[in-house]
Amino acid sequence: MVMPLEGIRVLDWTIWQQGPVSTMMLGDLGAEVIKIEERVGGDPGRGVMSIAGTGMAGQRNYYFEANNKHKKSLTLDLKKPEAKQIVYKLAEQSDVFVQNLRKGVAGRLGLDYKTLSAYNPKLIYASASGYGPIGPDSAEPSFDAMGLARSGIMNAIGEPDMEPLSIAGGVADQMGAIMLASGVITALLVRERHGIGQEVDTSHLGSMMAVQGLNLACRLTLGKEFRRSQRSSAPNPLYNHYRCGDDKWLCLAMIQADRYWSDFCKAVGVAELEHDPRFATMKDRGKNSAALIRVLDERFAAKSRDEWMATLKEGGDFIYTVVNTVNDLPDDPQMLENEYVVPYEHPAWGPTQVVGVPVRFSKTPGDPRAAAPEFGEHTEQILIDRLGYSWEDISRLKEEEVI
Repeated sequence: MVMPLEGIRVLDWTIWQQGPVSTMMLGDLGAEVIKIEERVGGDPGRGVMSIAGTGMAGQRNYYFEANNKHKKSLTLDLKKPEAKQIVYKLAEQSDVFVQNLRKGVAGRLGLDYKTLSAYNPKLIYASASGYGPIGPDSAEPSFDAMGLARSGIMNAIGEPDMEPLSIAGGVADQMGAIMLASGVITALLVRERHGIGQEVDTSHLGSMMAVQGLNLACRLTLGKEFRRSQRSSAPNPLYNHYRCGDDKWLCLAMIQADRYWSDFCKAVGVAELEHDPRFATMKDRGKNSAALIRVLDERFAAKSRDEWMATLKEGGDFIYTVVNTVNDLPDDPQMLENEYVVPYEHPAWGPTQVVGVPVRFSKTPGDPRAAAPEFGEHTEQILIDRLGYSWEDISRLKEEEVI
């Protein structure tokens, strides 16, 4: 079955997470991805031993694996002219070149857009950075935490009295990758329609700006950002989350609360509150939200979450769901049915699961099932099959430490 990006070749000169995830996503959609790694050491993501308390010493490096599925690993010493010639030859045969090195590195090594586009004018040259390609901080280094900090999201999450909060999981890196992959696919469409290659740039800052588009629009239009809200006094108690008797949480999201108030009071067992003047309308409930939330906290603490989920299902057309942990996701039936998590027989690890493709295509589906490459695993194959090098050439390049 054909895949969305089948026939597209991507040269991936990226490290860590933001860049590698973008090309991994292109691989999920069928692109051939050739990962160019430094001849000694390679992508530093290969050496990650611990993240957020998940020690990996002697275990599976899920970090590199998650970011580099599908790819072919080509090792080169890019300081040597013959290594650069290999990249130039591959660029002539490729559709996309992706890099996330610090500003100026590509130019110094002769791997910038101006140089590569001379070999292939229709090349899509995609770059990921911390703060964007221009401006006073465009050359500053960045990791995920910088994207969280600079974008304002650390001060948007949590409750009013909390200090700035981090978010686990490389969220700014992931969002930067999503935006970069989207940009590449858009540029490929432009090339198909108009026959032109071009540069594509995304950043942690720009990507996290997009995540917070509504909040930022409020600031731009009204001159103020959204206020952090306190769960215990949320303006709409029917748009809030509650702890159940088994210490699990559920979330309500009835934004038009007056539509649901009568049925909700009956379902939850607080029918006496339906006509209480303190809670008669959404405006009234907003003024007295702390008092109502105290009542609802007590009610929800009286039963397990499963019991409340069944009660709400029977009691009316409410909008509600469970509050999952990441640990819950692989067993969530909606995750499984929609293939947001899929089983995979890893060649080294055996039966496991991998993150699925978040976009569903009815006739050209993607496929996330693949392994990350061993270091330099495909160097000889690429040079011989793609570029016509001989085994004698391979031996010489190894002796000269080009590959």
